[in-house]
Amino acid sequence: MADQVEKKAPVRRRKEARPQELTTAALSLFVEKGFAATRLDEVAARAGVSKGTLYLYFDSKEALFLAVIREGIVPIIEEGRKLLVAHADDPVRMLREYLFGWWALFGDTELGGVPKLMTSEAQNFPEVAQYYVREVILPGKALMREVLDRGVAKGVFRQTDSELVTHILMAPLLHLALWRHSFAVCCQVPDMDPNAYLESFFDLVLKGLAATPEGGK
Repeated sequence: MADQVEKKAPVRRRKEARPQELTTAALSLFVEKGFAATRLDEVAARAGVSKGTLYLYFDSKEALFLAVIREGIVPIIEEGRKLLVAHADDPVRMLREYLFGWWALFGDTELGGVPKLMTSEAQNFPEVAQYYVREVILPGKALMREVLDRGVAKGVFRQTDSELVTHILMAPLLHLALWRHSFAVCCQVPDMDPNAYLESFFDLVLKGLAATPEGGK
C-alpha cells in the first residue's frame, strides 16, 4: 500500500522556485530585446513553462518587470546600505565600496542592462519608469549623498552640493554599464576594462572631493 501511494504522489517543484525562473527569463529577454518587443509567451518558453503557468504568478508584462526590479535590484541597494554601515568611520572607503560595489553587484551582471532598457523605454511606459525611479534611483542617490555628507562632516571631503555631485558621480557608472550592454556587444570596438576605468574614476573623484587644508590653495 505504501508503495502504491508513493507511486501515485505527484512530483512537485518548490512553489517559490517558479517565479524566480520567470523573472530570470524575463530579465534576459528584456535586456536582449527591450521591454516593448518582449512577449510573455517568449518569457514562458525561455523559462520552460506554459504561458498559462506564467499567468498564475504575473498578470501582465508590467507586473513581471516590477518583479524583476523588486527581486533583482532592490536587494542590491540593501547590500549597499550594509556596506556604508560597515565603513561608517572611513568616508574614502565608503565611497570606494559604493563605486566598485555598484559595478560588481549590478553593472557587471545582466541587471546592468536595465539602465539602458529604462532610458529607451521610460517615455512609453511611465508607470514602470516611475516605479524604477522610486525604488532604485532615489534610494541609490540617497546612499551616495550620505557618503558625501559623511565625508564633509569628517573633514575628508570639501563642501559641495551633494545632490548635484551625486548626479555627476553616477553618470560614469551608467556610461560603463551602457557601453557594456550596447557597443561592446555588437560592434568591433575595444571594450573598456572595468577595473582600470573604475580605478581612474575613483582617483579623479578623490582629488576633486578632497578637502583643502585651511589656508591652502
